[in-house]
Amino acid sequence: MDYLPLFFELTNRPVWVVGGGGVALRKLRLLLKAEAQVTVIAPEVDAEVEQLLAGNQGRYVQQSWQQWSTLQGTEQPLLIISATPDISVNEAVAQWAGERAIPVNVVDNPDLCSFIFPALIDRSPLLVAVGSGGRSPVLVRRTRSLIEAALPHAYGKLAHFAGSLRDKVKQALPDLEARRLFWESTLDGPIAELVLSGQEQRATEQLERSLAEAPVESSGEVFLIGAGPGDPDLMTFRAARLLQAADVVVYDRLVTTPILEMARRDAERIYVGKRRDQHTLPQQEINQLLLELAQKGLRVARLKGGDPFIFGRGGEEIELLAAHQIPFQVVPGITAASGCASYAGIPLTHRDHAQSVRFLTAHLRDGSVDLPWQDLASASETLVFYMGLQGLSAICANLCRCGRDENTPVALIEQGTTRQQRTFVGTLATMPERVADETIHAPTLIIVGGVVKLRESLAWYGESSKSGRWPP
Repeated sequence: MDYLPLFFELTNRPVWVVGGGGVALRKLRLLLKAEAQVTVIAPEVDAEVEQLLAGNQGRYVQQSWQQWSTLQGTEQPLLIISATPDISVNEAVAQWAGERAIPVNVVDNPDLCSFIFPALIDRSPLLVAVGSGGRSPVLVRRTRSLIEAALPHAYGKLAHFAGSLRDKVKQALPDLEARRLFWESTLDGPIAELVLSGQEQRATEQLERSLAEAPVESSGEVFLIGAGPGDPDLMTFRAARLLQAADVVVYDRLVTTPILEMARRDAERIYVGKRRDQHTLPQQEINQLLLELAQKGLRVARLKGGDPFIFGRGGEEIELLAAHQIPFQVVPGITAASGCASYAGIPLTHRDHAQSVRFLTAHLRDGSVDLPWQDLASASETLVFYMGLQGLSAICANLCRCGRDENTPVALIEQGTTRQQRTFVGTLATMPERVADETIHAPTLIIVGGVVKLRESLAWYGESSKSGRWPP
């Protein structure tokens, strides 16, 4: 994160604007809307700037920045904005502010800024700020327009309504968790609809009736959420919504940081990830943990990479919950086979190459991969091996031994759907040697079959470093 978004309280606080042209005018309107005490310093100003200052009790000082800064004693503003076309003046303003640790914004020159103005979606008192660190103003405007279209203008009324009753609700519900649940149900229900339709009095009466009722103790619930293969854009809307609602997030090693950051900031996070031969918590203890958290009345997001019901042991986790009558929901996720194959440009089935696909887990047992190899000999079936990196040599050897052609194409996809994705292509005969000198990080996925040949023409996702195409 390049910038930390902050909201300044500017009411009656001193702010200097250096420059008096059209660029300064845009910033001036925003500052005066925030009721700042504005001083404009410039040898001359546009008529509209002068009129705006006069109508809002602003001050105009007809001086150059050099004259003004030389005469300043102990007076210092909360913020400074430099909006002149003269780079030497802008640099001088930035230097003066920096020496005094005063936040400064130099319009259209991010290198001289210690803060920037975001694009604002104003539903006062509700404000949404969008920024790109100065990298793409057009993208910021595009994002702002999308949010503007999705956020009702009446949300300002809703924010005023909630603020006016905040103390009353706090007094009636001193418990923080009970109060949060009350507001969540209120702002996502019929009371909020009354406010949005302009019926604030009815909304207030209904809210007071809700408060008068005995508060019901919150019951715990578990959301078993498939986080997909890594790209946060592959999360479902339902998964994102329930993740936001959770009090606790119990997550695996395969859950990427951007996905984890979609949870509420105040949600507790518990890591239970597993590596080969290294478990933070054994599976039985994870099952018990989910049960105990829900029994405390907490809403628990059990966040798992891929799909929780495909090699995710999700069924084991909810069996214990069901036995203790704990409510739960299961949110499917895009499994790694589908996500990684798609991002690598490899269709899992194709009329000319594969009429079926089989998902297999490749855990090693006693130094060998324990699978029904004779059932895997068909050249018309695509094989997808989860967790197969350590057993790659054994997989290739056993498939050749059971009858698969040693020239059958193989793809190994590392950290699929993420920016770190790499795809290595070989054959059953060459693949172990192909990756022997590579440093490959889990998670990985192995795809075996004629469909791998299609990567040559269908690969579309930009990969971070060298990868392979067919023929290797």
